[in-house]
Amino acid sequence: MILNTGQRTDIPAFYPKWLANRIKEGFVCVRNPYNPVQVSRYVINPEVVDAIGFCSKNPEPFFPYLDLVKDFGQFWYITITPYGKDIEPMVPDKERVIESFKFLSGKVGTKAIGWRYDPIFVSDKYTIDYHLKAFEKMASSLEGYTEIVVISFIDLYEKVKRNFPEVRAVSENDKLFLGKEIIRIARKHGMLVKPCAEGDFLEKYGADCRGCMTIADYERAIGNKLNAPKHKGARSECACYLSGDIGAYDTCGHLCRYCYANNDVSLVKTNMKNHNPDSPFLIGNYRPDDKINDVAQKSWINGQMSIFDFV
Repeated sequence: MILNTGQRTDIPAFYPKWLANRIKEGFVCVRNPYNPVQVSRYVINPEVVDAIGFCSKNPEPFFPYLDLVKDFGQFWYITITPYGKDIEPMVPDKERVIESFKFLSGKVGTKAIGWRYDPIFVSDKYTIDYHLKAFEKMASSLEGYTEIVVISFIDLYEKVKRNFPEVRAVSENDKLFLGKEIIRIARKHGMLVKPCAEGDFLEKYGADCRGCMTIADYERAIGNKLNAPKHKGARSECACYLSGDIGAYDTCGHLCRYCYANNDVSLVKTNMKNHNPDSPFLIGNYRPDDKINDVAQKSWINGQMSIFDFV
């Protein structure tokens, strides 16, 4: 099966010791965000966990613990955007994140790591020309270290509008122009563009519009075919395989203004104070009314086939 660490928060950046402890102890407890008394308990063992999916803006804090995941399949996305501290107040210097990306690529291989340049929004400061120049510079730096780059255009969820009221949706014309130019630049640097939940309007220009974190991506990363059960995406337009997420909402300390996973900055700060790296839970601990479900887990790897047999 697959465990995902990055849909709800950035575990490598802010909770690396906790994840290391969970791997050492061999299990993790996850509260249902919509019904907190419902707790899923997952075993963390390479015999049943075929891959761990990571999404991070700063993987460096987890680097001291990389040996703990060497026996697991891994697939990493590192988000590197062109925004400054006005938008991403707690994200480290982008050059440092690029160097972390290169280091990690050397550890896991180019098929097991991708770059996320998202979400894209346009403003008086972050103009179309600004994006294209920044993307070209970053793509040049990352050439040879990854084969894929994910893009998406900002979605104006209520939480986004509340935390970032001046942001505006990207026009259809700007999406098309930016998308086509990004595809062109990415191709020049050996990368395939994978739009995230953007439909298929960029497919005819060379984008892979089948999803950005799919079973096929995991298979490519680990070099094995997976007999994965069918899974419904988080949204109707999302084809990604995001089950088994061990994170929690309102816990990401990057405090990006466009964040989809944080509702309230004050709640984030409170939750981070209630984090205990020795607890089975990311935030808090067991409660008297917890209803714990031990998730049925098994390997999905097809032992008769390697993905490289038919690529």
